[in-house]
Amino acid sequence: MRSIWNGAISFGLVSIPVKLMNATESHAVSFRQIHTEDGGRIRYRKVCELEDREVSQAEIGKAYEDADGSMIPITDEDLSHLPIPTARTIEIVAFVPRERIDPLQMGTAYYLAASGAPAAKPYTLLREALGRSDRVAIAKFALRGRERLGMLRVSGDAIVMHGLLWPDEVRTPEGVAPDAGVTVREQELDLADALMDTLGEIDLDDLHDEYREALEEVIAAKAAGEAPPEAPGPAEPGKVLDLMAALESSVRAARESRGGEGTGTAEVRTLERRERPARRTPKETGGKKSTSTAAGKTAAGKTQARKSTSAARKSTAETDEETAKSAKTAHAAPTAHAAKTAKTAKSAKTAKTAKTAKTAQKTPDRSTARKTAAKATAGSTAGKGAAKKTASSRRRGA
Repeated sequence: MRSIWNGAISFGLVSIPVKLMNATESHAVSFRQIHTEDGGRIRYRKVCELEDREVSQAEIGKAYEDADGSMIPITDEDLSHLPIPTARTIEIVAFVPRERIDPLQMGTAYYLAASGAPAAKPYTLLREALGRSDRVAIAKFALRGRERLGMLRVSGDAIVMHGLLWPDEVRTPEGVAPDAGVTVREQELDLADALMDTLGEIDLDDLHDEYREALEEVIAAKAAGEAPPEAPGPAEPGKVLDLMAALESSVRAARESRGGEGTGTAEVRTLERRERPARRTPKETGGKKSTSTAAGKTAAGKTQARKSTSAARKSTAETDEETAKSAKTAHAAPTAHAAKTAKTAKSAKTAKTAKTAKTAQKTPDRSTARKTAAKATAGSTAGKGAAKKTASSRRRGA
């Protein structure tokens, strides 16, 4: 690379001889002006207005045009005596965090190369110091007739200097933002996030100037005497009537253009207003739901069994109470009446016992029903014995 400036970096009392080289280059296709009727070149000639003749470059100097139109000549000797220390020096004035630099100020980039073997060690020292501190150097330098502001940073094994605009050269963004108050809904922000996730990241090396490539194809076709390739017309942008619909369509189009990538992180859905971030509770699985239903049915069966057992016990208690009443009546009545009462009690007890046993059989718990029937039978037998003893005691008394 050809150097465009030679000087030194002033780092305190350390001086580092360097060469300044352009770090970027333009690949733009340039054109020449021609006469459309015959194709002749249009050229500009430097002509003196007073003598009305063309002059050479050696005869051309510099001058400042005053407000009244008069010219004030400025010679190279006048410029060489300017009292600025940065005429051939990149003077470092401060070190600041890189976040302090507004990208709006950044301009042309230059490579700084060590000039000669003696500059190798101080150059490396400055490079390593910048890399370890994670800061950038702010410097002043003079180039092409004016003093400039620069920023030095590390890029790989080289030191790069970016030309910076002076702070008063950056305009304030007055009148840029919308004047009227605009409210953005949470759903619209969610869709915008989904669109950004769908577009994702990209390797900048994969980007290229499609316009320049198409222009070169047209030039090549014209040079070969062929018709230039027809390019598809630009798609007319539709009117945005519904921002939500436009965002959803953009997400779908971006997903299709990338072959369906990012479907997991860029899901399009209508969301309710919520506090960010919020996650929904996952639904229960089918297995849990079936288990819960079965458990409910089992609990209902057990409850029914308890009700049937309770009914059987109540029936048995009622039978025992009736037997006791019958025995009491038999004790107070005559012998014949006691015998008849005992027979009636026996019949009633037998019917009650059969009814109780039948009720017990209907319960889910068969063992409980059998125990209930046995208890009822035992009660009937006890009532019969009590009736017989009452009848015998009556006969003896008679």
